[in-house]
Amino acid sequence: MKPPPFTYHDPRTIPEVLDLLAEKDNARLLSGGQSLMPMLNMRYVLPDDVIDLNRVDGLTGIEAANGSLGIRGMTRQRDIEFSDAVSARCPIMTEAILQVGHRQTRNRGTLGGSLAHLDPSAELPAVAMALDATIHVESKRGRRDIAMADFPAGYMTPAIELDEMVTAATFPLWDEGHGYAFIEFARRHGDFAIVSAAALLTVDGAGKVDRVSITVSGVGPSPVRCTEAEAMIMGQTPELELFREAAETARAYEALEDVHAPSSYRQHLAAVLSRRALEKAQTRLGGSNG
Repeated sequence: MKPPPFTYHDPRTIPEVLDLLAEKDNARLLSGGQSLMPMLNMRYVLPDDVIDLNRVDGLTGIEAANGSLGIRGMTRQRDIEFSDAVSARCPIMTEAILQVGHRQTRNRGTLGGSLAHLDPSAELPAVAMALDATIHVESKRGRRDIAMADFPAGYMTPAIELDEMVTAATFPLWDEGHGYAFIEFARRHGDFAIVSAAALLTVDGAGKVDRVSITVSGVGPSPVRCTEAEAMIMGQTPELELFREAAETARAYEALEDVHAPSSYRQHLAAVLSRRALEKAQTRLGGSNG
């Protein structure tokens, strides 16, 4: 299969990219190419211009400072996987990234590409939702900061304008010793997950839950925070029966149905995996997150 004809652009600076996005009405950004290239070959997208970000300065890097983890948009998933800062301060991201495709996929795939593509089953958008990340986008008109809760606008559609690009994301860090888990179910290792679940948990001095985050993805068109389950767990002593009851609320979510799984199966997985993620997170409470 061959892609449709397009004009290729190879900018070297962010202002050059933003100029091109402002000028071109039907352009696509090329980051890792793990999603765009197959879509071009299958003629799912028909851009007039493709703007390559791979040699643009200032779009890579990972920094943990001031209680948050900042990752630039063109940072490779492989770099996130092997980052000491990520594994020490944000272990749920390391656990999730190991379930992204295969080594070859992670060698090319980028943070910004995954967020902008916004596949319903992708791991990095799910982690961003679980951590209440902020997505930073830029255009010639300036910079915008978008809360991850507001970032999905629809199926594989982020809330960014055609002349904007994702330049970075900021992930608030949880306290040392928090519990965490990222679990997914796929037909085989490396496939997109049918459903995944992320859980983060902390307890106070009395052993009561004082902070909790539960997210499921692959169920609907974008990752979903399980706010009802979180409310049931907050202030309670973490125990298996509580987790089971709270996780059952995910079974009520409206779910996608396709050739991979019926909606009822996705709903079942949402309940089962969110419970398992909570249980696994509890076992890690108080441990070294590194």
